[in-house]
Amino acid sequence: MYSLKLLLFALALPSRTAILGSAIGLLAVLVWRVREARGAVSLKKIVIPPLGMATGFSMFAVPAFRVPWSWAAVALATGAVALAYPLLLTSRLVRQGDVIMMQRSHAFFTVILALAAIRLLARGYFDTLLTVEQTGALFYLLAFGMIARWRISMLLEYRKLTGDAEIAER
Repeated sequence: MYSLKLLLFALALPSRTAILGSAIGLLAVLVWRVREARGAVSLKKIVIPPLGMATGFSMFAVPAFRVPWSWAAVALATGAVALAYPLLLTSRLVRQGDVIMMQRSHAFFTVILALAAIRLLARGYFDTLLTVEQTGALFYLLAFGMIARWRISMLLEYRKLTGDAEIAER
């Protein structure tokens, strides 16, 4: 029985290429986050990433990427509720003089690493059930839900720190 569970788990692990690609992507995200944290936060820096990411919805114009609406809703909600929550807990905006800065707890990078590990293991499992395109579509929806909720929270926090008048000027 134990060897059967081990075999099923091994079948769900992604390929070495996928693991290497994910590790390189994770490293790039960590480097980007460190560099981004050194600068002041602006309205543009909060709003533009999710808007740019929203262009990914065009993938659903290709039939191979389409998934049932219920799957899409669950993926989007899971990203927005479960995966965004740790990001919301480990980052906040603070005023430092005339600028707004992102203040992350030391747990932020641990959260990023944990999310990457969850993504990698889940991808290996879903690749055994779905096409590569459908897996990509579901993970895109997970990521978009997570980023959108996090950025909306940041925008509301930014508005509290700056006041609505400054946002109206931009």
